[in-house]
Amino acid sequence: MAVHVDTSPGTYVWQPQPEPAQFLQHFLASFLASCPAAVSLAERLRDETGTRLWDLIDHVALPAETITDEQLGQLGFVRSPAGDHAWVHPQGMFPTIVADGRSRAKVALAVESVADFLAAHSLEDVPIAGEPFASLRKAKIDGSAVAELWVVERHGWRGFDSRSLSTHQLHALAHHAEAFRRRARHFQHAEHGFAHAQELVGRAIDDLGVDRACDLFFSAERQYWQRRNRAGQVQKGRQDKLGLGWANHDHHTYRSSRRYFSRLISVFEQLGCECRERFYGGQDAGWGAQVLEQPTAGIVIFADVDLTPEEVTGDFAHQPMPVRDQLGTVGLWCELHGEAFLEAGMHHLECRFDFDAAREQLQRTGVESMQPFTDFPYLRQAFTKADLWPVAPHRIDFAVEKGYITVEQADRFASEGALGSHLEILERNEGYKGFNQTGINQIIRQTDPRRQG
Repeated sequence: MAVHVDTSPGTYVWQPQPEPAQFLQHFLASFLASCPAAVSLAERLRDETGTRLWDLIDHVALPAETITDEQLGQLGFVRSPAGDHAWVHPQGMFPTIVADGRSRAKVALAVESVADFLAAHSLEDVPIAGEPFASLRKAKIDGSAVAELWVVERHGWRGFDSRSLSTHQLHALAHHAEAFRRRARHFQHAEHGFAHAQELVGRAIDDLGVDRACDLFFSAERQYWQRRNRAGQVQKGRQDKLGLGWANHDHHTYRSSRRYFSRLISVFEQLGCECRERFYGGQDAGWGAQVLEQPTAGIVIFADVDLTPEEVTGDFAHQPMPVRDQLGTVGLWCELHGEAFLEAGMHHLECRFDFDAAREQLQRTGVESMQPFTDFPYLRQAFTKADLWPVAPHRIDFAVEKGYITVEQADRFASEGALGSHLEILERNEGYKGFNQTGINQIIRQTDPRRQG
């Protein structure tokens, strides 16, 4: 069950939440003072992967004397349907707080696989609570009389009790995971590709439920994107050495043509995603986005499309949009590479990092970053430089025929390829959950293949 905040245009803008952030940072500092293993892990995360312990926290459990229910409410936390003693913050990006009267402090870190984390740290004798492939698995990796450090693995489940799968569900899980990874993406007509995907999604939901199906689907999407993105391959390798996987993913960005945007949204809604705020890059930007969230599976989507200033005030996510003679940055990318939902794959995966550490470390591996396009105290963002993807000759010929690109641009795309995908490096502070509504237009323009030099 989601905690709803009104995020329709003109009625809600995400704001930094400094007070709950300060409270949790103070708690974490106290916890680290009592848990040397967590200090050591935090240092390795920063130095070897450019990530922060803070960004990986799934939930914390507070000692009884730390705070009262009334004080949690004053900080903006509300009771979560995930558990009687669980509290969440609907206006900020914070870990769940468990206040159940315990005597010890607890920090539980999110990882993609508990078994992989334990193996990466040579913790062979640490038991895992929860059967393989269960919706929740967890392990205590360090503990004392006052502090416990855990790792948790979730699959479409926000609760704290592990739910095992039946034999039928285990077979279904393996089947649907493989079906999503092998999903056909190349179609003469994109409409058939969307229909095929929705059929696969529907079968997975029937067998596993919408939340587990969503978790499976986006795991496959990250794998497909990663195969086509060098920065993603490098960073995933760095994170896998510490057993993290992509546990720090922030959101998944898809580019769509105007023709298929409503179909794209319909698949995401089938997976349980809910439309959150709409995004518009500005009067002269020529593009916009619908933000969606699947709160139980922990998935956020940024869906980009060419838009006019007039269209942003309407329900462009659900109403079919007319095809235009001119293409903006998003439309041209789709014309050259195909729909992000199909053969192109995601335009970028955005993950949470220590912004400076990640950029510097990736640069040492040969992965360069573009100029940051957001540099606020509460939000910092930069793309890695795009991979150049080959463009099919028939797509180039069609784009020239339609006047979308010049002959000179066509020759360059044929010989060099065109700008493809990115990894986005992001740092969030003060629980800020939103996106930069003012400074992003220039960086999107820089990802237009027509501008590549």
